[in-house]
Amino acid sequence: MRLNENTKIVGKKVILVPYCAAHVEKYHEWMKSPELQELTASEPLTLQEEYEMQRSWREDEDKCTFLVLCRTTYEQTSDEIYSLVGDTNLFLRIEDDVEDVNAGCQVAEAEIMIAEPEARGKGYGWEAMLLLLKYALQNLNIKKFEAKIGTKNEKSLHMFGKMQFKEVSRSAVFEEVTLVLIVDEEWIKWLDGQVTLRCENYRSTGSHK
Repeated sequence: MRLNENTKIVGKKVILVPYCAAHVEKYHEWMKSPELQELTASEPLTLQEEYEMQRSWREDEDKCTFLVLCRTTYEQTSDEIYSLVGDTNLFLRIEDDVEDVNAGCQVAEAEIMIAEPEARGKGYGWEAMLLLLKYALQNLNIKKFEAKIGTKNEKSLHMFGKMQFKEVSRSAVFEEVTLVLIVDEEWIKWLDGQVTLRCENYRSTGSHK
């Protein structure tokens, strides 16, 4: 979305940057992986389609996307492309269930993908997701978060459970679990104890560095 196109978020282990055209080729290579296609319930795209998707993510007001960099690698190399390890997304909508206490409020479906195998298990996904949730709280007025995760993706189910998301439904047909987090003061206090949001100005040069 346009809101975050000039925003960089700096964490302890990761740096989040907007998804720009310079990143597309590496992202396209990631998504050739059958494993990632299954984990993200995605179909493979052509490179041209991937560029079109990047433009959509940049311009659509119902999507908020950041790519995840390993901070240590980036500080050593100053190379964004080489430092990329994954992405994290929010898909926004207005709650239209009249029986939901958050009816009429902004809801965000959260996703996280650590694409580089050697970057998994190091806490990058945990920190990146928490930073994005905190960014959404401060900038998008989110009252409710959701996550839809494959039933076989035990690591993600465990991670979102630790973040206090609660299972609300399970689909045998789609092999998917829906988790929900209702934002309240107690959870915000917990989140504040986990991560500090540090935003800086980001300007893509269109190059790899």
